[in-house]
Amino acid sequence: MDSTAITSFSALWDEVFGSQPDPDLWVVIATMVAALAVVVPHGLWRLSRNAITIAHEGGHGLVALFTGRTLTGIRLHSDTSGLTVSRGKPHGLGMILTAAAGYTAPPLLGLGGAALLGAGHITLLLWLSTLLLIAMLVMIRNAYGALTVILSGAAFLLVSWLTGPQVQAAFAYAVVWFLLLGGVRPAFELQAKRSRGGAGDSDADQLARLTHVPAGLWLFLFHLVSLCSLIGGGRWLLEL
Repeated sequence: MDSTAITSFSALWDEVFGSQPDPDLWVVIATMVAALAVVVPHGLWRLSRNAITIAHEGGHGLVALFTGRTLTGIRLHSDTSGLTVSRGKPHGLGMILTAAAGYTAPPLLGLGGAALLGAGHITLLLWLSTLLLIAMLVMIRNAYGALTVILSGAAFLLVSWLTGPQVQAAFAYAVVWFLLLGGVRPAFELQAKRSRGGAGDSDADQLARLTHVPAGLWLFLFHLVSLCSLIGGGRWLLEL
């Protein structure tokens, strides 16, 4: 009995932490095109941006916890906005890092995902993504947010358990491309809103108040992180 359990655990360990074959180049390119198809058109972006909001607010929440703040809840709204509330000092490094984590989280998650896929860890990527979504669900404080996270987590679970290696690889590459490409657009949207006099309480403006560094420089940082992540992650995915 013990021997069977050990063998099963060993097999599961090898499956999760082992490497899987890379998909064909045409699959990598096709998933990139698919990600572009849901990021560029405004109508589809209005729907797909919910996934970027999950990563955005999850970034705020994760960094808040890592910097010693108390995370009290996360809300996701149907207009693709979100709110993460944490308790702690209203100033200092922890608050600055928490505020800066939102716009940088999706592209950095995409970059990390690209690194895993570049090393052949497709299954590990799917499992880690599922665990992060489950952890985030615990902190969701509204029905729409819970539904969005549950549906996202269910997609990862279904692909992980019910599909073969080729479908899993295509799904994983599509997700990472989406994070890399979709992580670029929000900073440009924020820049456009600020140019029209809107978004006065954006992450960039909050950071400006916390650090006395102009909001435009923080916006430049968001652009820099997202574009560099796209370039670096894209090279890993395309094996350049």
